[in-house]
Amino acid sequence: MPSLPTTPANVAALPGGPWEESPRWSGIRRDYDVADVLRLRSSLPVEHTLARHGAERLWALLSEEDYVACLGALSGGQAVQMVKAGLQAIYLSGWQVAADANLAEQVYPDQSLYPANSVPAVVRRINNALHRADLVARLDGQGGVDGDQEAPGQVSDWFVPIVADAEAGFGGALNAYELMRAMIEAGAAGVHFEDQLASEKKCGHLGGKVLVPTAQFIRTLTAARLAADVAGVPTVLIARTDALAATLLTSDVDERDRRFCSGERTAEGYHLVRGGMDAAIARAQAYAPHADLLWCETSTPDLDEARRFAEAVHAEHPGKPLAYNCSPSFNWRRHLDDDTVAKFQKELGAMGYRFQFITLAGFHALNAGMFELARGYAEEGMPAYVRLQQREFELEEQGYTATRHQREVGTGYFDAVAGVISGGTASTLALTGSTEHEQFQR
Repeated sequence: MPSLPTTPANVAALPGGPWEESPRWSGIRRDYDVADVLRLRSSLPVEHTLARHGAERLWALLSEEDYVACLGALSGGQAVQMVKAGLQAIYLSGWQVAADANLAEQVYPDQSLYPANSVPAVVRRINNALHRADLVARLDGQGGVDGDQEAPGQVSDWFVPIVADAEAGFGGALNAYELMRAMIEAGAAGVHFEDQLASEKKCGHLGGKVLVPTAQFIRTLTAARLAADVAGVPTVLIARTDALAATLLTSDVDERDRRFCSGERTAEGYHLVRGGMDAAIARAQAYAPHADLLWCETSTPDLDEARRFAEAVHAEHPGKPLAYNCSPSFNWRRHLDDDTVAKFQKELGAMGYRFQFITLAGFHALNAGMFELARGYAEEGMPAYVRLQQREFELEEQGYTATRHQREVGTGYFDAVAGVISGGTASTLALTGSTEHEQFQR
């Protein structure tokens, strides 16, 4: 039997509404038209529910809140705790994936050494963890997408937006297109790309960074946007520039880059360039029509520097949302006093930095917490673990539930499944008679 034809409405659907009319796309430039998008779509469209829900929710938050603050998650379990604690979005760092969550099963520095599908795999893992948390909560009569969050730890919508790191795209424009597609299929709400050379990519706080020409990075952004349009999802696209600290450039072919070139070349043939805020601003202004948010990677937490960048961008692109990395690489106390730290994010928000995140929060929380427990256990034995358990009991007043670890991962949910299958006659339910049921009931 031949396939049914796709309905015209389905074929013509554009993410976020018609580009020329929707406020979602105000100030956004596409160097292709609707016909190009429709020609590249499958005859059987796939609905990317998680990615669409996350993208729409993220854009609403960015538009309505003073700023959205989030932490970098290293695992699905960490993401669940972030949402339960009240965060409205999750950041997924390529650095953390390189360090401890990549598909090569290696420990890597942030130099694009891991397989390109590693970050989409972690996006999927986080979404699966959030999905399980939603099922457990619904079984307990809590929450749901349309529910109200009232009691501590009760979540109204577990499926918070995930903003994921696409690095420098792991190659050229076609690589960026495919990586964006994979991110959407995994359920990412937002994705950021950076203007470094993929084959030499470095963490923004490492040396030796090599920039690609401005026009080349615009092609990367165009590829990513096209992938989202073909998928029919209004993915939030973030453009990051590393021009503030970069000293190398692959080519001076773009005249916009030439004023920052020193005229010298390295042994590898790269052009030596003068980094700094002027270079970062020039690139951000060029990227602005092609991205939803702009991010300048900085080396210190500096409000004056942030203000200069924001004012320069907004002089040409009024109201353009910005992103800021509140990085663990900064020695915060070395640069700022306690009062400035306390007001730092609020002041950034007033400048237009709508998305603020701590990239490596998961890595540092995981390692510091485990070291502290292990050291205490090595020196004292069980008292060290009992202190941790008592702390978990104390956190339950704030909504923490992972003390009951069997429930947390869905044992009760699968008991319910078994009960339905058996018509209520199952004698092998797991939680009934378990130590958790006997000792951790509230």
